[in-house]
Amino acid sequence: MQLTFLGTGSAMPDGNRVQTGLLLEDDERTLLVDAGSGVLHRLAGTETGYEGVDTVLLTHHHLDHVSDIMALIKARWLVGEESLTVAGPAGTRDLVDGLLGVHEYMQERIDLEVREVDVGSFELAGFAVDAMETRHSLPGLAYRFDDRVTISGDSEAFDDLAAFGAVGDVLVHDCSFPDEVDVSNHPTPRSLGESLAGRAIDAVYLTHLYPHTNGKHDEMLASIAEHFDGDVSFARDGLTVSV
Repeated sequence: MQLTFLGTGSAMPDGNRVQTGLLLEDDERTLLVDAGSGVLHRLAGTETGYEGVDTVLLTHHHLDHVSDIMALIKARWLVGEESLTVAGPAGTRDLVDGLLGVHEYMQERIDLEVREVDVGSFELAGFAVDAMETRHSLPGLAYRFDDRVTISGDSEAFDDLAAFGAVGDVLVHDCSFPDEVDVSNHPTPRSLGESLAGRAIDAVYLTHLYPHTNGKHDEMLASIAEHFDGDVSFARDGLTVSV
C-alpha cells in the first residue's frame, strides 16, 4: 500500500502546505481521504491524477477538508469520467446536496453516489475500513485501512484513538499547534506524546499543521519524545510512504 500526503496544512494554509488530503493506493485500489482546498491541484500532479480517483472518504465536514469536492466533480466530468462516490459521516448527503444546490449546472453531470458511514467496520473502494469517533468541534471519524494505516482526522489526542491507531503500522495524526498554544479540538505535541506512550507503532506522521508550527518542528518532536519513543516525523505535501 502507498500513502501520499497531498495536503498537510490546515484552515490557514501557507505557501508550502495546502489543506488536507491523502491518497491511498494498492494495486488497483485507490481512495482519496479528504479534499481540502489545493488538494485537486496536488492530485493532478500525481501519476494517478483526478482521473484515477473515483471514491472520496471524508473525515468530517469542515471547509479545509471538503473545499475541493465540487472542483473534483467538475474536473472528472470535463475529462470524461462518469462517476464519483463521496462517503463520510452523517450529514455528508446534506453537504453534497447543498453544494449541488449552489452549483446547479453541475447536477447530473456525472453518476454521483453519496454514502454515509458510521463507527464500526465497512468496505470502501476495496479497502477494509474501521471507523471510530473523534473529539473535535464537528462530529467526525478516524479511519483505519486494512489494519495497516490509520488517519486520525481532526481530533484531540486521547487514549482510545491511540489504541485504535496502534493496531496498524502507520499512524497519521493531527498535530496542529506547538505546546505553547492553548487549544481545544486539536492536539499539541505534549498531549499527543502522552496518548501514544507505550504504544507499538512503526511510524507516526504529523499533519494538519498550522503556520504556528513553522520553525518549531524540533521542539515539537522533542516534546513528543518525552513520552513516546517511536518513530515520529512531520509529513509534507508530496511525501509518499510505502506501508
